[in-house]
Amino acid sequence: MNPVSSDPTGRTAGQYARATVTRLRLRTLIALGVLAVATALLGRAFGLHDPLFLAAEVALLASMFIIQRYVLPLVMRHDQGATGEERVGGILEELAVQGEWQVIHDVSLGHGNVDHILMGPGGVFTVETKSHPGPIKVGRVHGATLRQAQAERKAIETVTGLNVEPLIVYSHARVDRPLARRKGVRVVPAPMLLSYLRKRRPVLVAEQIERAHELVAAALMEHAAHAR
Repeated sequence: MNPVSSDPTGRTAGQYARATVTRLRLRTLIALGVLAVATALLGRAFGLHDPLFLAAEVALLASMFIIQRYVLPLVMRHDQGATGEERVGGILEELAVQGEWQVIHDVSLGHGNVDHILMGPGGVFTVETKSHPGPIKVGRVHGATLRQAQAERKAIETVTGLNVEPLIVYSHARVDRPLARRKGVRVVPAPMLLSYLRKRRPVLVAEQIERAHELVAAALMEHAAHAR
């Protein structure tokens, strides 16, 4: 078994979220650049008091307001999410490097994105990373978040034919009841993730782990082929 494995598409932890941040930043810069150039050209062509130039100035100022009010907070949320996924992915890689566990990051099978899938002696786990600053009360974790984790579990159970435990891992927040379960989903603060997984009672042998990894990898390749 490889000491550290990734899916055949070569994804890394937080890849999708990081790409979203880059795309949003690029589109914002392009939009501002186009407006600034258009405003300058109109001012040169028609004069600074021309209605077209004044309208372009207003559009530029309005765009800057919208970007500051809505776009920048969105970019920051995606950036925070990517950082959280990268942190949790690094923790899982520490486990995988020992050779008994397999980890696949940033999984897309056509029905949403699974941040991480972990397969090892302790079982198969889906990991949904959340980067909220907290503190987090398990009893108040949003129902949509729980449903998302449950859907991820069902998707991977369908692929592997094995029982899967869904985890919600908070990358930076303090959790009031660490490792508690709510509606079948375990809530874990990132600093406790490794110890929780290492203490799990062995339920899978090496052949089952390898087979589960192969099935998930094959499903990813099939989805990637259909998406082209």
